[in-house]
Amino acid sequence: MKFTVSETAKLTGVSVRTLHYYDEIGLLTPNEVVANTGYRYYSKQSIERLQQILFYRELDFPLKEIVKIMNNTSYNREDALRNQRELLALKRKRLDKLIELLDSNLKGDNTMSFNEFDMSEIEDAKNKYAKEAEERWGNSDAYKESAEKTKNYTKEDWANVAAESNTIMTKFAEHVGESPESELIQSFVEEWKNHISKFHYQCGNEILAGLGEMYVADERFTKNIDKFGEGTAKLISDAIRVYCSL
Repeated sequence: MKFTVSETAKLTGVSVRTLHYYDEIGLLTPNEVVANTGYRYYSKQSIERLQQILFYRELDFPLKEIVKIMNNTSYNREDALRNQRELLALKRKRLDKLIELLDSNLKGDNTMSFNEFDMSEIEDAKNKYAKEAEERWGNSDAYKESAEKTKNYTKEDWANVAAESNTIMTKFAEHVGESPESELIQSFVEEWKNHISKFHYQCGNEILAGLGEMYVADERFTKNIDKFGEGTAKLISDAIRVYCSL
């Protein structure tokens, strides 16, 4: 399933001009651009990503901050949804208090209260969320190296990262059910290790082994990887364990 820029704009209410701008800043890149016509197409996954972007915009996150959050290697859609829900609930709570204050004024109770305008609770939650990835990974040398390496990535760079990552994951998915010790699957592990080192941080066997364990120990990673095919995360984890034991 794919959508043209016009279809995406009509479906989401986001202007064509805005979609082009999101592409320019590396926030939402079309999955396909036809060379001879220049037509741009967005996939279902891109539409889902756009919805995530609109949640952030609804919560008044600056575009620069949204790019930083969503292009982070530790970004997780389910975590994002939970945190966005928490922030929207806080926003609704604040709006309810403001409506109550207006109703009181309309009834003639002109209470000079300004507590209802306080944004500190929402801002504190936003700051906590925006820094979540750094708090989880920021003390590691790998995180620092990745942050330094990726800080100047362009939209083309991020598109290349995603394309190569998806290609490798698809290779694993196509061989679910086969022995993780096979020479072919072990070559995929080598590709994945090189991919991480090339685009993010130097991935030695110790780090790779830890990642392999996390792919099955953390259900959020398992679900994301298994979008390529049920059992993909387990195959990668098993194959990494074999690779690192050789």
